[in-house]
Amino acid sequence: CGLGGGKKKKELLQCKKDLLAFIDKENCGPILVRLAWHDSGTYDQRISDFPQRGGANGAIIHEPEMSMGANNGLRKGFGYLKQFKEKYPTISWADLIQLASACSIEAMGGPKINMRYGRVDVAGPQDCVGPKSREGFGGNAGLPDAKPPFGCGAPTASQHLRNVFTKKMGFTDQEIVALSGAHTIGRAFKERSGTCPFGYMDNGASKYTKSTSVARKDGKTGIGMAGGAAWTKNWLTFDNSYFKDYKANDGDLLWFDTDKALHTDPAFQPYFQKYAEDEKAFFADYAKAHKKLSELGSKFEGEITL
Repeated sequence: CGLGGGKKKKELLQCKKDLLAFIDKENCGPILVRLAWHDSGTYDQRISDFPQRGGANGAIIHEPEMSMGANNGLRKGFGYLKQFKEKYPTISWADLIQLASACSIEAMGGPKINMRYGRVDVAGPQDCVGPKSREGFGGNAGLPDAKPPFGCGAPTASQHLRNVFTKKMGFTDQEIVALSGAHTIGRAFKERSGTCPFGYMDNGASKYTKSTSVARKDGKTGIGMAGGAAWTKNWLTFDNSYFKDYKANDGDLLWFDTDKALHTDPAFQPYFQKYAEDEKAFFADYAKAHKKLSELGSKFEGEITL
């Protein structure tokens, strides 16, 4: 990775160490995963030029992308990372965002992801993709919707998932199901996505998201800000609960049309079933799909692996 590569690798390793400790203390992993996914998620394989093709290029830190409806609440994640950018200025925003996401998965008990670094940042807000820039999608640069009406006009949740992940981004059915398993962590809030009835603080919380809730399987307390609702009971631990907890039909857990599609669509269902039965297989497939997502649309200068 060139002369500067050794120094950069050292910085990335030190930053990783700091991030792992910070995520464990603050319990902020889910929002950092979402920040990285939404930076990558503008990618459109039908467009070849950088940065118009979107993807993991740091554009989400700029107002044109941060202000898109799909990104509500992500300023908080951006805020968490500013101190790391100040401490490690040679690490690009695009790299820092993806590093924080991979660290979050690892810190919460998930697989170690074989990431690569060296991403180039967009020059500025002028390089952001517009919300309506993706052919066949009504807005949000083609990021997915949790429930209908779908911005791509799809009549079913399965078709919507394939429009977003396959047609636009280049993922297979198996990769769609594996990536969806990241909903084993995190929450939705009425005030952010508007997709669920649970809101901020204890008076808006589900029974699993109150300030007194324990959302980590290791029993450590603390959930960050109370409120919202999650897909799983232990939503601060990365495991295969997403593929199992829904069966309880628990009104305090989320389960959207796009989740239901994964175990009702005949092509998605076998993978869903496999991951419910085999956490090791889920971790292996998730790690590969996460790495692929983290590199979509990126332009690399040199190549650093940790």
